[in-house]
Amino acid sequence: MFQGRSGNLRGGALMAVAAILFAAEALAIRLMTARGIPVEVQVFARSLGQLVWVAPIIAASGLAVFRTQRPGLHLLRGSSSLLTWGFYYASFGPLDLATATVLSFTNVMFTTLLAGPVLGERVDRWRWAGTIVGFIGVAVMLRPGTTVSMPGVALAIASAVTWCGITLSSRVLAQQDRNTTIMAWVGLVTTAGSAPFAFMAWVPLGLVDVLILAAVAGFAPGIIWLITSAYRYGEASAIAPFQYLRLIVVAGFGWAIFNEVPDGWTWLGAAVILSGAVVVTVAEARRR
Repeated sequence: MFQGRSGNLRGGALMAVAAILFAAEALAIRLMTARGIPVEVQVFARSLGQLVWVAPIIAASGLAVFRTQRPGLHLLRGSSSLLTWGFYYASFGPLDLATATVLSFTNVMFTTLLAGPVLGERVDRWRWAGTIVGFIGVAVMLRPGTTVSMPGVALAIASAVTWCGITLSSRVLAQQDRNTTIMAWVGLVTTAGSAPFAFMAWVPLGLVDVLILAAVAGFAPGIIWLITSAYRYGEASAIAPFQYLRLIVVAGFGWAIFNEVPDGWTWLGAAVILSGAVVVTVAEARRR
């Protein structure tokens, strides 16, 4: 394991790459939505990609990779992933790239609210402060008279809330099960859960549509691998904030490709939300 400054540099680099891939996924979502590919089909492709990523592990280990004492919690983890991806992907239709992205950062605040009653964790004053600041930022962004789509905001916030199910269930499962078991269950549950909806929403796809779907299915599961590897090499408090670089990349995509320029109040709210998210993230990292 890398230690000290070199480890933090490598971990930060991996986290930065993950942030860029997060931004690339957001861009692909917007492109797929603009091309008329249903969200259900997008999520199915993402889920199938997750299953393909763990297929070699399943081939090597057989059904033993699914062995667990907590199948119900794995179903919850997989269902939370499915709902999160569905809400997240759908939010990029009515919202601009930057707004949808910054609202997704509220997941760390909702996790703080639930960590105490669900996991019995002690939430310190810094995490509470960051959470309050973050929600103030949401209020600024959604001030009276705003032109931000409320249905889009509801989808983005719903994604942040269900993201808590991923975070909290993963904390419990990681104490007993291997990462390969968790990943295999996620791939199985999300693929099986999204397939019927994708079938009902299916539309004819062109070659470009298939290529975009295949690209997302191929690289999106690697984001979690990069984040996990980043934490393995570097100190959590040093590298965690690098994940927020994706807002800069996403905002650049929105401006350059779709001519999206959020107004000043939206940027102010985004800055406040981001500040709160960073405070919560660093406080959480140092707690660990």
